[in-house]
Formats: sequence, C-alpha cells, structure tokens
Amino acid sequence: MADQSLTPEPLAVPYPWIAHYDQGVTATVNIPPVPLPTLLSEAASRCGQRDALIFYGNRINFLQLELAADRFARALMRLGINAGDRVAICLPNVPQFPIAFYGVLKAGAIAVPTNPLYTPHEMRHQLNDSGARAIVILDSLYPTLEAIRGETVIEHIILTDIASYLPFPLATLYPIKEARERHGKPGFEKRQVKDDPQVKFLSDLLGKHAGKHGGYELIDLPPPADPDDIAILQYTGGTTGLAKGAMLTHRNLVSNAIQSAVWTGMERFSSHITLAAAPFFHVYGLTIGLNLSIYNGSTMVLMPRFIPRDVLKAIETYHPDVFPGIPTMYMAIAREIEKRGRGDIRSVRVCLSGAAPLLHEVQERFEKLSGARLVEGYGLTESSPVTHCNPLWGDRRIGTIGVPFPSTEARILDPQSWEPLPAGERGEIAVRGPQVMRGYWKRPDETAKVLHEGWLRTGDIGYMDADGYFTIVDRAKDLIIAGGYNIYPREVEEVLVRHPAIQEAVVVGIPDAYRGETVRAYIVLKDGMHATSDEIIQFAKQELAIYKVPKQVVFRTELPKTLVGKVLRRALREEALAESGHAIKTA
Repeated sequence: MADQSLTPEPLAVPYPWIAHYDQGVTATVNIPPVPLPTLLSEAASRCGQRDALIFYGNRINFLQLELAADRFARALMRLGINAGDRVAICLPNVPQFPIAFYGVLKAGAIAVPTNPLYTPHEMRHQLNDSGARAIVILDSLYPTLEAIRGETVIEHIILTDIASYLPFPLATLYPIKEARERHGKPGFEKRQVKDDPQVKFLSDLLGKHAGKHGGYELIDLPPPADPDDIAILQYTGGTTGLAKGAMLTHRNLVSNAIQSAVWTGMERFSSHITLAAAPFFHVYGLTIGLNLSIYNGSTMVLMPRFIPRDVLKAIETYHPDVFPGIPTMYMAIAREIEKRGRGDIRSVRVCLSGAAPLLHEVQERFEKLSGARLVEGYGLTESSPVTHCNPLWGDRRIGTIGVPFPSTEARILDPQSWEPLPAGERGEIAVRGPQVMRGYWKRPDETAKVLHEGWLRTGDIGYMDADGYFTIVDRAKDLIIAGGYNIYPREVEEVLVRHPAIQEAVVVGIPDAYRGETVRAYIVLKDGMHATSDEIIQFAKQELAIYKVPKQVVFRTELPKTLVGKVLRRALREEALAESGHAIKTA
C-alpha cells in the first residue's frame, strides 16, 4: 500500500462510488512529495538483490538497474544535457528503456517517449515539437532518424541494440535472425557512423561513467527534481489530429503509480512478477507496466514485441501473476492457446485492461483459460493515464469502465455549458485528480479547451449510474449523427461481435446525402468462418434500432491499429472518403 507519509486531501463530497471499492481500498491515497526516480532508489534500498528485469533469461536486479540509471544520468550531464532539456527515448521494452528513462529523470531532464514504429514524418514532428536535444534509439531504427536528423535540433544520437542485453547464445544468434528478417535490405553497421561526432553508443557511455574511469572523475548528480517539475512529454496518439505533448509531472506519475498499487491491493515490496508486454513508450505501459512495478519492487518480464507464442512461452517459464495489457493481447493469447490445444497461464491473477475498449467476449474467453480477474479500466494520456477501473475482487460490472480511482473525482458535463449532469444522463466525462496533466506543451489555447479549475474534459461521451459506475458510450468525435439520431459506434460494435463468425468489428460514420451520415461496419471474420453482408445486417437488425443498423459492410483481413491496439477510425473514414466507385454492399 501507499506510504502513510502525507495526509491526503479529502474529496470534496462523499461520492457514491466509494461504497463499491474493494475492501482495503481507501477513498484517498497518500502521495509523498518526491520525484519519480525516488521510487527506484527505494526499491533498490529495500529489495536490491531482487530481479527488477528479466529479458530472455538475462536478469538485472534493482541495485544494478539503479546503478545503470545513475551512470546514464552522469553520461548525459557530460554531454551537456541540463535540467529541463528534453531527451527522446525511441525503444521497445528492452532493459535500455528503464535505464535511459530513469537516467534522463535523474539528470533533471525531461523524457520524451517515442514510438519505434514512427515514420520519419511522425518522428520529425515529435522531435521538433519537443525540442529534444538528444535521442536514445535502437541502431536498427537509425535509418528512420537519419532521414530527418538534419531537419531537427537533435545534437546527440545514442545508439543501442537488442543483443546488448541478451544472454549467450542468444546475443550471438540475434544479429543473424535480424539479418534474415530484413530480407536482403541493408541494415545498420557501425562504420556508417564511425566518424560522426554526434553519434555515441549507450554501452560506451555506461562503461565510461561508472566512476573514476578513462580519465573521467565521478560527478555529482543534480538535486532531485521538484515533484511539480515536468517529468515527461507524452504525446497523444494523433488518431484525431496532430499529436500534442501532454506535460506530465513527477507528481502526476508518482500519484498514478500509487493509486494503481492501492487499487490492486498488492503490498509494497512484496514479491510479484509483471508481464511487461504493453509498450513502455505508451503512457499505459509506462505507468501500469514500468512505474507501478518499480514502486512495488516487482520483477518485470520484458517483451519487446508482442508475439503470442513468445508471450505464452514467457508466462509458462516465468509464471507472472500480473499482466497489464490491452484487449487485443488477451484475445491473441486466448486464440493461441485454443489453436495449440494447450498452454498454461494459470499463474496470472491480476489483469488490468486499458488503452482500448474491452469487449465482453474477450473478457470471458481469457478468464476461462487463466482463472484470472480481467477488469476494464479507463484513462487517457492527459491523466497519466488511469482515472477509472472496475474493482478487481468485488462489484465488477461488465460493460462499464468501473468507478473513479482513489483521490479522483469524475462527473458528466454538458459539453456546451460545462455544467454537471445528473446520474443517468449522457454527456462528456470530466475528471480531476493528482494524475491530471499540467497542460499541453507550448499549446496554451489547446490547454484552455480541456482544463478548467483542475477538471479535464476527456472528449468521451458517457453516463454515470446511481452507484457511481461510469459507462463510455463513445468518443465525442466518433459520434455518428444519421438523420438526426445519435449513434454511438461502440454500442453497434458490441452487437456485431456477438455474431459467431465475427472476430473484430469497427463502425464509422461516412457522409450520406440523405441522412447526413450513414453507418459503415468494417468486419474481420474468424479463421475458417464465412458470412455475407446480408447475414450481418440481418443479425444487427435483431438487436439494434433500425437507424443504428450498419447500412454498409466491408470485409477485411485486418484493421488498421496503433501499436497499443486502438483501431484507427480516422484512417478508415479518410479511406472511405477517398474511395471512388468501389463496390460496397448497401442495405
């Protein structure tokens, strides 16, 4: 549980949802006024010899992790990185990520987690918008950076590779495997940057700054950051427009880690193992995978890529009991076990699903195979991210996002007036709590649109019932208005996935001359299954009011998604607008 070092601020009113918390979960949590790296230092002090990271059999304990982060912080300082400077981290879930992340913060700088799958255009925007002076990046991703580095303010490029932290013989075999996967495409070779003064190698920096080594004196780390200093610029996914950098402070991130720890009921520094498959560069994986594990002193099994068979093998080998994931991960693991006819995931006990809506079918299938409790939570980049979750062991209500976290207030607002609405009425969800961001980086006008007196407008439409459970109807920007009727895509999708042949379904609104908009469904069928457009439309008519029934059905083998499993609705809408005369079934 959280340290009892501070008396928490009481909530303004006795909210109804508090009565539905699990036993032992308090209405408020105590948030110590410390920067995020203090959590690592405390873990190293209390359970230093415990494995912090397991990476394909290679084990790094908490003392080793903190020592490496300290070395990297000193290396950055010697490069001239100062307090408040931005350092991008473009890495998957490998040991170098927590080393670099906590090292950046220990140096007093601001971390900018960056998606390794970014295109040059996307990377250029994020680097220039943040003003990053340095970047830590996999050498295999260097070609992406090289294409745009001259158009950025990057001064230092710090390269690393997957093999550096692999045990023998995997470290030897990995470059061969990587070369095969390139299918003849040129890869990175050190000679490309041999004489480039801007390029350094992480392994060299960590070695040279261990102490008095190679002519360098050990230098003192700067004083700890203030809790209200910016820790990270976490960029929004950009699925609804140009990505913006949410300014998340040390206090924001510490608060959400502790809130999550209290919610799960895990005693601090007790022995737990977390399957870290959700990417750390996404705010959900960063908080629920990395920071929560550091706070709890839990061991993390790092998965740099989500490959179902590899994840299943990791569960069977290391027996994690905590698995924060996204719906597509749980679905994929269930399908892998069913396909193989075997697989033991019974060690998993606690599963918090975030980053995308959790469908009931996915929840049921995974729980049946694992015996775990899989509950849906809710949050957004701007709130570090978690604001709501279903109780793990008590009154879980399927189809809802649960109740607000401890020390978190939530309400339903009239989108126009900002006035709160009563229970049962639909409106925009707003939240307030210690995890809510300071604002958007260099965008005061955008900040003013979503923040008011500490309240954050989420852009999500939903309602609260009399007990304080919240239900998402849909994103305000995804709302379909057809013939004057409001249609919420998730409601339609929940019906469609109950069809026995449908694996995935997503609904978007497209322009219609008569109705203003009409409903189009994109469908992915289960392996070996068949269904026609007419069958799907007739199935939907049995469950939905006629104006909600999809008028168009498009079959796909897969849906466009972000790396964390969110369907790119905007991409589908833009694609539909660009179509000219394609044959589409219309009801």
